[in-house]
Amino acid sequence: MPRLVTAVTALALIMAGCTQGGTADQDYGAGADWPFHGGNVDESGFSRLADIDLGNVERLGLAWSLDLPGEVTLEATPLAVGGILYFSGTYSAVYAVDGGTGKLLWRYDPEIWKHDPERMRLNFAANRGVAYANGRVFVTSFDGRMIALDAKTGKELWSTPTLAPGTAYFSTGAPLAFGDKVMIGNGGGDFGSRGYVTAYDQVTGAQVWRFYTVPGTPEQNKGDPAMEAAARTWTGEYWKTGTGGTAWNSMIYDPELGRVYVGTGNSGPYDPAVRSPGGGDNLYLVSIVALDANTGKYVWHYQQNPREAWDHKSTANIISATLEVEGKPRKVLLHAPTNGFFYVLDRGTGKLISAEKTGKVTWADRIDLKTGRPVERPGIRYENASFDMYPGPSGRHNWQPMAYSPRTGLVYMPAQNQGIRFAKSTSGGGDVNPAGAMTLIDENPDDRTGWLLAWDPKAQKEAWKVKLDTFWNGGVLATGGGLVFQGTADGQFSAYDGESGSRIWQFDAGHGFLGAPISYAVEGRQYIAILSGYGGAAPVGGNNVGWKYGAQPRRLLAFALDGKTTLPAGTPASTSVVAVDDPAIHLVEADVAAGASLFVACSLCHGKDAVGGGTAPDLRKSAVVLDAAAFRSVVHDGALQRAGMPKFGELTDTQLDQLRAYIVARSREARGTREAAPRSAPAGQF
Repeated sequence: MPRLVTAVTALALIMAGCTQGGTADQDYGAGADWPFHGGNVDESGFSRLADIDLGNVERLGLAWSLDLPGEVTLEATPLAVGGILYFSGTYSAVYAVDGGTGKLLWRYDPEIWKHDPERMRLNFAANRGVAYANGRVFVTSFDGRMIALDAKTGKELWSTPTLAPGTAYFSTGAPLAFGDKVMIGNGGGDFGSRGYVTAYDQVTGAQVWRFYTVPGTPEQNKGDPAMEAAARTWTGEYWKTGTGGTAWNSMIYDPELGRVYVGTGNSGPYDPAVRSPGGGDNLYLVSIVALDANTGKYVWHYQQNPREAWDHKSTANIISATLEVEGKPRKVLLHAPTNGFFYVLDRGTGKLISAEKTGKVTWADRIDLKTGRPVERPGIRYENASFDMYPGPSGRHNWQPMAYSPRTGLVYMPAQNQGIRFAKSTSGGGDVNPAGAMTLIDENPDDRTGWLLAWDPKAQKEAWKVKLDTFWNGGVLATGGGLVFQGTADGQFSAYDGESGSRIWQFDAGHGFLGAPISYAVEGRQYIAILSGYGGAAPVGGNNVGWKYGAQPRRLLAFALDGKTTLPAGTPASTSVVAVDDPAIHLVEADVAAGASLFVACSLCHGKDAVGGGTAPDLRKSAVVLDAAAFRSVVHDGALQRAGMPKFGELTDTQLDQLRAYIVARSREARGTREAAPRSAPAGQF
């Protein structure tokens, strides 16, 4: 019977693609394997498998689970090849797991704490996945090494650095394998780092080509048509001030046209008057750039935010599809970057076909379809001392993958609403992230809210949406069985009817989700798998839903029809904290204020305003803070570097005391023995 259901559904899928204006190719999406980050080369997040469907999803149960000791934040979308699951963990460790039984086959640890520990302080620890090709698994470690592993044994085949020593770069994204190459970008745009992507030979690790996403010095640009053209859109000595534009997440391969498409990041500094005072669009910031896959040469670009100013980025996942446009099939790219618009682009030319707002957007009224440029609203470019803008840097949609179903013709998006109050820097030094420059808006009923949004890319309108209980939720999977799966921050893993949005199945995983689910088959049995391990940027934005560091197991979960496995009872989420204190510690207010400024860097892991979000310990309940010698050993000397806590050897004893003063002050606020002070939001890499 399952074979008949699958065959019927496949036929229905093809017909739906024709009638709904979606992709009619029966090979669209993933089948028994899930070999790409988004399933198939189209990166659609769609599985053709249909044994689990609307009629039997209530029978879906946990087939097996695998605890992952030592992991913290799990943002990866697993791959499935030949019945084996491959994925990466918090600090870029790679796992191979039997997809039918959940047995761990091998684990590889790149030991980033040993190779380049200085980079560990640049961002929260996270890795969004691996690539697979020709019997090899590829991962890029946080410290920027591209590593090839034997898929059968986990043995390291080669390792090559992708980042120059001493630079403010790091790697969190999944590589992209295509042909005989594997490609990766990097993060660090918030620090002003110049973005680039690099392709390497899969067999040897030798660099094949590199493309910079923003121009460099005049000498570096000379003779490169793409960089010379981009440089004409910048003014001043931008290469000294900083540029940004790092491509830290979204890349997609187009075998038909022989291209790769790259989504580029935000500016650094944010204020364009600081980095490019004479005007200009500042290419190729916040753009999709098409490159020749063999040579890395520029083909075309489309810029979504000319002269970027607000930490917007085009690093959300890009999907390729075929849509009916004006009565004819057209090869397109579907994209929903952080700026709040949904874009449909011609895949061959980069020409804008359509763009509409998917929610609350106040920085622009619309996108002009003739010019492709946004029609911006006045007063949103630092003309005033402060201004409010929706969406803020976290975006209407961020890196958590959306999915497209050719069966329904709809895109399913993890959507959210969060505004930011920007303030012009008063530092005078052109700081990339001046303290206090960004403050979360939490004044309206829809602030800090999340949805699962179904979007019709052909009609450019909302089909349905489901209000979620949490903000900053996980990625999405759509299936040939008419289902949409998503895990949310509160630990609920749910299945929805792809046509109506009705929730028809739910599982309490005991820990939150960020990455996307996948579907695969082993010996004819369909599975749905997902990693649970909430953290990442959540504490940076103050999105604390109560998961504690080390309190809840991080797991790989696999579901199948009639699965009977039961998870052991765990520690429930709680936003309360048992803060510690030593009354003998006397606080000097000047030290508390200075410590607050220093703690901005710590907030990447330890949470906004020292409210831990599960990525690292909540320091308000740490006895280490109360002991000056122990605190110095950890923070200054690196006693816990192997566990993921970088050392900050440049901090003076005075600065260490100031940090302690701030944390103790926050502890006393939590205990109710000190009046709480106003809080602001640090900027950062979302």
